[in-house]
Amino acid sequence: MASFPMIINGQKVMTRETIGVINPATGEHFAQVPVGTPQHVDDAVVAARAAFPAWSALSHDERKAKLHQLAAALEANMPELMKLLTQETGKPMNGYSGVGSGMEVGGSIAWMQATAETELPVEVIQDDEVARVEVHHKPIGVVGSISPWNWPLMIALWHYAPALLAGNTVVAKPSEFTPVTTLRFAEIANEILPPGVLNVVVGDGQVGAAIASHPDINKIVFTGSISTGKSVMQAASGNLKRLTLELGGNDAGIVLPDVDPKEVAPKLFGVCFHNNGQTCQALKRLYVHEDIYDEVCSEMAAIANNIKNGNGLEEDTDLGPLQNEQQLNIVIELAADARAAGATFLTGGEAASGPGYFFPPTIVTDISDGTRLVDEEQFGPIVPVIKYSDIDDAIRRANNSSTGLGGSIWSNDLDQAAELAGRLEAGSVWVNTHADIQPNAPMGGMKQSGIGCEFGHWGLAENTVIQTIKISKA
Repeated sequence: MASFPMIINGQKVMTRETIGVINPATGEHFAQVPVGTPQHVDDAVVAARAAFPAWSALSHDERKAKLHQLAAALEANMPELMKLLTQETGKPMNGYSGVGSGMEVGGSIAWMQATAETELPVEVIQDDEVARVEVHHKPIGVVGSISPWNWPLMIALWHYAPALLAGNTVVAKPSEFTPVTTLRFAEIANEILPPGVLNVVVGDGQVGAAIASHPDINKIVFTGSISTGKSVMQAASGNLKRLTLELGGNDAGIVLPDVDPKEVAPKLFGVCFHNNGQTCQALKRLYVHEDIYDEVCSEMAAIANNIKNGNGLEEDTDLGPLQNEQQLNIVIELAADARAAGATFLTGGEAASGPGYFFPPTIVTDISDGTRLVDEEQFGPIVPVIKYSDIDDAIRRANNSSTGLGGSIWSNDLDQAAELAGRLEAGSVWVNTHADIQPNAPMGGMKQSGIGCEFGHWGLAENTVIQTIKISKA
């Protein structure tokens, strides 16, 4: 069984105790990684602080060049990283609508390249006979990263790339469910970066808590659940760490009656079952006008019935398993609650027998708000389709949530759709698409879906502190 070390101060670190990493398609271990401790976090922070002066002293162009080297290294190792991702997440190598390990590694490369080209120039807000006033963006120091299991490589690099470009050093914890690809990337990256600039420690919640509360870490970027985000926020208060939190969502999509059901159904299916539903901004509540409700549901069910659920290493697999048993059990529980409430299951609804954490794509109708499947984030391959008759009521129901990560409007009337999009209480809203993020457009959440944002110069700025310099000429 392959072993993947932690990286601290440029050195490979193993421990006597190990964590077995499960392939969710088989339920069996395929790799092992070390069990990090708070002491390993301390060691990583010491290394990161020692590396910070020299790294932050490099010019922007020098750090930019390093990021481009990292992107090239990702590309050179793409086949290996894709296979590791599929083994630890279960997602197909290619997958339905091209959403799989290839997309994740390819997206990681693209994001690294785009981030490298992002700048925060000095802003001159006054320059006259009295004074010159400049606003500078300075690196924060050591950035702590805690990343999730659903997109383990890409989200980790969303954290690392802007932090490094801004001149910070990083101490990171990947999910213990999916640490392998991130550790392999760190090993590759440390052939390019100076020792101590990027450190990765694996472990359970103790390691995450040690990072969140560490007095010598200056910022935390966290992607994960709302409950854990609140714990991170509380732990980070000890030294008033800066925070970027991208938390859970229960994204709503509203389909207007002017669309063609046959045309829109494949698009809706793709964004509902994006990464098997295991994406923060997947479409999780679908509101469809009563005039086209039955036809949209029927068309989506027909797609679901032709999906191949299987091992992601097989070329023709559309959707793989859920990543872990705990998440599978949540989906099973939500399906059972919906069934007890009288909902209709057009497809799926039961976990597959045999090894692995498989649950078929499931379309649920005759369901409404107040049911757990509608009100809670399912984070899996099960989607409630809710009938509505009045658009104002649909907007109200879509906004009736403690979260506000993403949302979408589907219509042929783009002017009306844009107006309705502005009424949704979500950090990102799309028209005729969903979860269509890009590296130059900011992404963040409203309400309990997070604090701050990522991507573009907005996300880069979150990895800096502002310094104002006033030069008096009087």
